Amino acid sequence: MTESSAPSRSDAVPADVLAAAVEQARAAAVETAGDAALVGDHLGATPEPMAPEDGEWGGRDFDGTALGEVLTHTFASRLPGYVGWHWAVTVARVPGEETVTVDEVVLLPGDSALLAPAWVPWHERLLPGDLSVGDVLPSTEDDARLAPAYLVEDDSAEDPEGRVVAEELGLGRERVMSAEGRSEAVGRWSAGEFGPGSPMARQAPGPCATCGFYLPLAGSLRQMVGACGNAYAPADGRVVTADYGCGAHSQATLVVEEATEVVRTARYDTGGFDVL
Repeated sequence: MTESSAPSRSDAVPADVLAAAVEQARAAAVETAGDAALVGDHLGATPEPMAPEDGEWGGRDFDGTALGEVLTHTFASRLPGYVGWHWAVTVARVPGEETVTVDEVVLLPGDSALLAPAWVPWHERLLPGDLSVGDVLPSTEDDARLAPAYLVEDDSAEDPEGRVVAEELGLGRERVMSAEGRSEAVGRWSAGEFGPGSPMARQAPGPCATCGFYLPLAGSLRQMVGACGNAYAPADGRVVTADYGCGAHSQATLVVEEATEVVRTARYDTGGFDVL
């Protein structure tokens, strides 16, 4: 096993009681490691500051030495699987006392240590399509795609029929999609399979906005997206953009580019005579 490359800075520490407590610090590291063979050579000692760098605490001058002295001893780690790590043992001393106490023992990574990837919250790791039957996807309070209904006008309220039904049934939603959420959804749909850039749309005889099977959404998205209601279309039952299109357009017709040439050939009419 290779030892940690943590730099030695013992030369910067005065030869006081804390700096001399190497064996006490080693014993604490061995106790934590569980085996003396897992604690390597002493790499150095580093004093820990007891006051802010500007010497002020709460707007007043502060003398950190009044709280005592703190120093961290560093030992190489020989723990399997922890190449490049080191043991850090922090010791302290109360002013005027010779007794050294151990504050904490931790295993820390060095510059060459192999570290696990940074933790990513679940809602950032989740991808479209990950949700399966029985799964529950809770929404977060800070979801920018949603806004409280009492702060933002419900976009669907622009649909008169939908507003009447909601009022009659006494229904309401705690949160509705925010302008950012709607914009994000439209952008995602436009860049998808049923957007204007898809191969199907580029070869279509016309856009969905002019198709009789196109069902526009209500509200502010009415001019941009809708649903396809053509059972023979590849986007049937899907959200499509107004500038998407396919070959099942309601106005699609077959145009004959050239007149079909009629070829007259000789033939025998056997109804008027017998062939001998």
